Parts: sequence; structure tokens; C-alpha cells
Amino acid sequence: MKFGAMALLGAVVMLAGCKDPADQIRFDGKYFPTKVSKVDGQRDQIVVTVKEVAQSPEGALSAGRYAAVAYCVGLYGNSDIDWVVGPDTDPSQIRIQGNTMTFRGTCPQ
Repeated sequence: MKFGAMALLGAVVMLAGCKDPADQIRFDGKYFPTKVSKVDGQRDQIVVTVKEVAQSPEGALSAGRYAAVAYCVGLYGNSDIDWVVGPDTDPSQIRIQGNTMTFRGTCPQ
């Protein structure tokens, strides 16, 4: 019984990582994996990471903005993000390490 429960749990975890490509939101025709994280436990302070930037830097900027707005609207009902470094920042100031772009900002409360 213990083995069966572990096998079922493993299958659920593996399937949770699968996403139907038809459900993926695309920017500039490409899909960009994004993640929004709170900073030091403060939900209004966010770091946004966008992977696969080399596909389209413009698309990556839009994907990062979209992810951040969805997060802030979901928590605070407002999309006016105060960016420290964000999609409207001079491109030379945006941090790209490897193939990942990083933004930082504050959600309005």
C-alpha cells in the first residue's frame, strides 16, 4: 500500500509540471517561462524572472510585464507597478544573466 501511494504521488507531481501548450500565453509568438517572487517576505516587493530571453527580447519584456501585472492585480487589484528595473527601463540597465531577464518593483497597495 505504501508503494502504491508513493507511485500515485509521484505521478501527480510529474503531471503538475505539464502544461498544455495551447494554454500558454505567447508574446511575439514565443512562450517565456516567468516567475514572480516576493522579496524578504514582503508581498508587495517583487522580483520577476523571465527565461528564454534570446527568443525575443521584446517578447520577454512583455511577458515579464504581464506576469507582474497579473500578480499585483491578483493581490492588490491594481496594476500601477513602481519599477526599480522593469520593462520600461533603458535596455542597457536591464539585468540579463545567461538567458534570463530580471525585473524588480513594488506593487501598489
